Amino acid sequence: MDSSSPEPVITPGLPRVAIVGRPNVGKSAIFNRLVGRPISIVHDQPGVTRDRIAFECRNKGRHAYELTDTGGIGATLDDGFAVQVRTEADIAIGTADVILFVVDGRDGMTPIDQDLAKVLRKGRREVILVANKIDTPRSDPHAAEFSALGFDDIIATSAAHGRNFELLENRLEKALAPFGGPVGEEKRGTAIEELAATPLQIAIVGRPNVGKSSLVNAILNDERTIVSDVAGTTRDAVDIPYTRDGKNYTLIDTAGLRRRQLMDTSVEVFSAMRTERSIRRADVCLLLIDATSGVVAGDRRIARTILDANKPCIILLNKFDLYHPEARYSDRIEDFKTEMGDELFFLPYAPRVAVSAKERQHLGKIFKSIESVRESAQTPIPTGVLNRLLRESIERNPPPMKGGKRLKLLYGTQKREDRPQVIPVPEYMLFVNHANLLTRTYERFLENQIREKYPMEGLPFVFTVKSRKQQPGRTAR
Repeated sequence: MDSSSPEPVITPGLPRVAIVGRPNVGKSAIFNRLVGRPISIVHDQPGVTRDRIAFECRNKGRHAYELTDTGGIGATLDDGFAVQVRTEADIAIGTADVILFVVDGRDGMTPIDQDLAKVLRKGRREVILVANKIDTPRSDPHAAEFSALGFDDIIATSAAHGRNFELLENRLEKALAPFGGPVGEEKRGTAIEELAATPLQIAIVGRPNVGKSSLVNAILNDERTIVSDVAGTTRDAVDIPYTRDGKNYTLIDTAGLRRRQLMDTSVEVFSAMRTERSIRRADVCLLLIDATSGVVAGDRRIARTILDANKPCIILLNKFDLYHPEARYSDRIEDFKTEMGDELFFLPYAPRVAVSAKERQHLGKIFKSIESVRESAQTPIPTGVLNRLLRESIERNPPPMKGGKRLKLLYGTQKREDRPQVIPVPEYMLFVNHANLLTRTYERFLENQIREKYPMEGLPFVFTVKSRKQQPGRTAR
């Protein structure tokens, strides 16, 4: 499966399978192998996965189920998260219908494995014991010692090489049988149709420690993601289903983005890559800015990433409860704009919403703005109106001469979508005499003229320019 393709919706009511085990036994590698794409970060540093990460597995002819990866149980992490990681795993275990208990076939049985086995045996969930890192049949006897943990059977696997995963999936199929027959395409299609709307993918992005996970928790009213004042707590991009006012969303909590030169571990680099991928697959991005520190270079770099991806965006001014708290809300907004001045020039199309994740203030304004962006995207500019707007703008302010020639607009039209989008980004094809005569400055002028009549707040604006002659065109924002 293409890792850049949109994430599947998790169908409501699916049985849940949780992967648990001590750190660095290969849980995330098994998760990725079962879902068929790299979702969880795989790294040999213990404790990389800290939050619950859920995904719907859709194997051909098999049961559909929700698979959850968890943080390592029993981790002794150097940054004080062991208790919260255990809490995350406990939540997954408490809500799972089937548990994949993963152990390390190379290292052999450990006291943590034995302690966890005791907890799992007391529960009423079916447990499948998976001895991972058994790369060849010659190593199969290494899995035998785990029979002392007291489970019916052991499956020796190698997530790195895909060994015995068909056997594991068959065993999962048997464990899931009590939850109903296989979910076929017809049944799944019906289930998706019953959703109020296609879930909107919302990526929450920003610098480290601006309050992204706090915002998610405030929205959910749930301590679902780990919140700390240690920068860089969230390492995986976590997809969280959320319903509000009858509308379905997926909140994507991402790692904070810093300059690559400032990233001190390979895990942080991988997390940044995952965040950038989350921006690309999102329907809309929420860019968090710390109102107490104002706009800094890091904010502008992230804004450029969003702009380059042509993504709808809303700028959230977080921690606004600490910004001149004695003044009225409307006055504080104006003061902030005045103080920032041109610092907010990036993402000119993005509306600003001031919130406080900690105090849970004005969170409703976020979704009101999201729905406004969604509604705006459903009404493209008619072709005739677009052409009139462009021609009138060009007549009032002709484009500059370039090489003794001047740009001439032949025709403008909305570009057809290759794939339907929840929030379609306006993309207009401009046919001109020579594409290289259209400068970036003049593109911005044309965009501003159009936005005066059709603001399209929150939406980027894309021109694809093609020459009358068979010269290569180019895409402009």
